[in-house]
Amino acid sequence: MKPSRLILLTAVALLAPLAPAVPTAASTASPQLAIPDPGFENGGTGWTFGAGTGVGTGNSHGGARFLYLDAGAGKSAELTIVAPRKGSYDFSAWIGSAGTGGTYTVRRNGETVETITLPERRGYARYTISGVELKAGDLLQIAFGSGSAWVNADDLMISPAAPADPKVTSSDPQVVEMFGWAKRKANSWAQLPGTTGPINVDEYQTGGTGTAQYAASYWAGYANRSAYYSRDMTHQLAGAHILGLDEANKTMLRSFAASSTAAHKYFPVWALNFDAKTYLSIDYKTPDNYVREVPAVFELVEKAGQAYLWTGDQSYVDDPTMWNFYRHSTEEFIDLHNSAKPNGKVKVAEGTGNGIFAGAASYNEQDGDGLAEAGDGIASQYQAYLALATLARGKGDTELARTYDRRAAELKAYFNDDWSGNGSGADMVRAYTTSNTPVTGWGKENSVFVPMKQILDPGPRNDAYLDYIQEQELGPDGSPNIESTTYLPDMFFKNNRNDTAWTWMKKIYGQRELQHVNSSQGPNGDYPEVSFTLVSQTVEGLMGIAPDAANRTVTTQSRLPSGMKWLQAADVPIGTSTITVRHDGATKTKLTNNARRGAYRWEARFPGVHKKIEVNGVPQRVRTKTVGGVTYTYATPTVRAGATAVVRVTD
Repeated sequence: MKPSRLILLTAVALLAPLAPAVPTAASTASPQLAIPDPGFENGGTGWTFGAGTGVGTGNSHGGARFLYLDAGAGKSAELTIVAPRKGSYDFSAWIGSAGTGGTYTVRRNGETVETITLPERRGYARYTISGVELKAGDLLQIAFGSGSAWVNADDLMISPAAPADPKVTSSDPQVVEMFGWAKRKANSWAQLPGTTGPINVDEYQTGGTGTAQYAASYWAGYANRSAYYSRDMTHQLAGAHILGLDEANKTMLRSFAASSTAAHKYFPVWALNFDAKTYLSIDYKTPDNYVREVPAVFELVEKAGQAYLWTGDQSYVDDPTMWNFYRHSTEEFIDLHNSAKPNGKVKVAEGTGNGIFAGAASYNEQDGDGLAEAGDGIASQYQAYLALATLARGKGDTELARTYDRRAAELKAYFNDDWSGNGSGADMVRAYTTSNTPVTGWGKENSVFVPMKQILDPGPRNDAYLDYIQEQELGPDGSPNIESTTYLPDMFFKNNRNDTAWTWMKKIYGQRELQHVNSSQGPNGDYPEVSFTLVSQTVEGLMGIAPDAANRTVTTQSRLPSGMKWLQAADVPIGTSTITVRHDGATKTKLTNNARRGAYRWEARFPGVHKKIEVNGVPQRVRTKTVGGVTYTYATPTVRAGATAVVRVTD
């Protein structure tokens, strides 16, 4: 048994006893699959312990207890569960091992589904066996085996297998490996709706304050807290959709929308427990004393618009709670938080300058107090305006859509002409203090979000700022944690710096086994944002897939980096079906509409002005358009259900 020594800060919320769900109208009468004592807090209920194994204290990952296997071959501990219903599941566990040769195994009716041979890693890391198919009555067995040294395990979790299964193939094996890892890892953070788990778990309350029935949701934030965070989940939303986690996306967005009340001055709360109702206590004290940051308000609106474009789900515009949130966020919220800095005819939401529990202007909490307006706040406000215009069109309110398109244009013009001045690079204004003093230099998120949200006009200033950000991120003052680094591929892809974006994706993936700066978090790859964003950066970034499911349109643009000859993403969910897209370099794209019925209008874009363009081998009239300062040659074929179209440009 490992010596009693606490290495990691505590309690992972996953990982408290999961009780069967109470059946509802939407569920079957059979109970939910559950591990009776996933955190071993009850002494290992249901487990069979061999010699040299048991439940100990002193080196838990969460709570107070953990499963141990002493050093030496032949030691094992095993749990057997009878599956109460048919389903497909992922099984995860936090495991540490002082040597090699230990094993984590899942069996079905005595037959091994998969065994993971554990490396030497004394600190806890999370391991997952994915896609285990079970029928009612099947015997599920979870087992740990000893190796050359002790093995510790804790905080087991069951996730429903991903509803969608997109597949990536390429001339570059690294992107295939990366995407395969990312989609399995990301889905392992999905909660199994209807199970019961702890609430208000954090590093100071390792046992939480009680239990609640979990809703459709996924981990978005620290793994030692029983909650999802607004900042994290908005950045994970696209990746979650690509895995089919649309119910979770909508549940989580709606929970934040419901928390945006008049008593909160229309700030949503910062984090909710997995019941999608209870505010996480470490971040919420009273209606006047809770963590809140301006960019999150607007990112929630922006990402609701993104979810609507991907799914075409009309509830995003018809649900009163969601719709009221969009309107309050872009009206009353701004009016109530716009007093420190005069902004002429436009309005800009502000923070108090008094810290995160009073309302911060920026995601960059290291920037210190004193900021009233920040680049990430105003840039996110710009995108929220554009999103509300999209949502208003989905609701059929064209007048409101025009209003918000106009507000977005006015805010962007103000940012470029007045707010940020004429500087570039290190001289770019990226914030204002509460005394109306402009702030320049490196601001991490309040710098990165400016070109990422595309509020900065394309051209020399934008190019210089991208160069400056790259220089800073590669220097000693770069993002200190991996979750901040995950924004960089998005920023560079949005600005057509494909090689740089791909380099950052590879760097993030290459650092997945390094210890996270928060010692309780395990390796970087066990921070959920890493895997979710690598999924979306492959599909939205490298593949350049941009849908409008409600209007049956999809746009593509190859953003393949140098040296990647071809890349295909198959079975990407859009609306109620999927598409498959393949890029061969930057001059040929193939799209298959996998739906059984319903056509898509496809806009196939190719950067530059090309002399010839053909659709399915037939020459077309060359058409060009300029978007975001880039000129594209494009075609717009209609792709029927079950059909494939190929568009190619030549010079």
